[in-house]
Amino acid sequence: MSDLLELQGLVVGYGPIMAVRGIDITVGEGEAVCIIGANGAGKSTTLKAVAGLLRPTEGRISFDGQDILGRRSAQIAKRGVALVPEGREVIPSLSVEENLELGCFASKDPLDVQELFNLFPILEERLKQRASTLSGGEQQMLAVARALIGRPRLLMLDEPSMGLAPIVVANLFRRIRDIVASGVTLLLVEQNAPMALSVVQRGYVMASGEVVAAGTVAELRADDRLRAAYFGG
Repeated sequence: MSDLLELQGLVVGYGPIMAVRGIDITVGEGEAVCIIGANGAGKSTTLKAVAGLLRPTEGRISFDGQDILGRRSAQIAKRGVALVPEGREVIPSLSVEENLELGCFASKDPLDVQELFNLFPILEERLKQRASTLSGGEQQMLAVARALIGRPRLLMLDEPSMGLAPIVVANLFRRIRDIVASGVTLLLVEQNAPMALSVVQRGYVMASGEVVAAGTVAELRADDRLRAAYFGG
């Protein structure tokens, strides 16, 4: 499996505060990988750096063998990188249909909308509704669908379970599992470690801006320190 995304020695800061401290992360083509860790570990900052929303001070970001460090976010999106940010950030004044249309800007060959409705049937029912009228779970589904419609080569999800009821989270992660099964490459940031590890093959654990553990799902679940910190036992 060739690496689609490779981070080498990545350092990202907010002024004098170093949020990410020299991390190395890879995601293979067609692979699903998660980054787990407590709030403030540097997980979201990492995704924003990949998406071009933050400028790293050191390191390298390679996507499909090309250095994308310093490129604008729109350029990175057109290369096939899609980020669903923490908090969803759908456009509340626009309809579901209009939000989906926005997701097509980075693609010359957008996904057939019916494929999205097969994945998220509720969106077809809500097509003409304003996004502001959707529930939190429906807004999250819309945000994921908006990213998928552009046929991204890499889908990055930032804390998709945040603020959602457990039953909604379970349903959402079933859909994420379907997305992974379809062959979409996934980089998932999530505090809910058990749920994250249920949809990926490998994971990284971050703390204080550093990668403190990495391995397959089985290896991470078997680590006594991680089990106590993230799996409740």
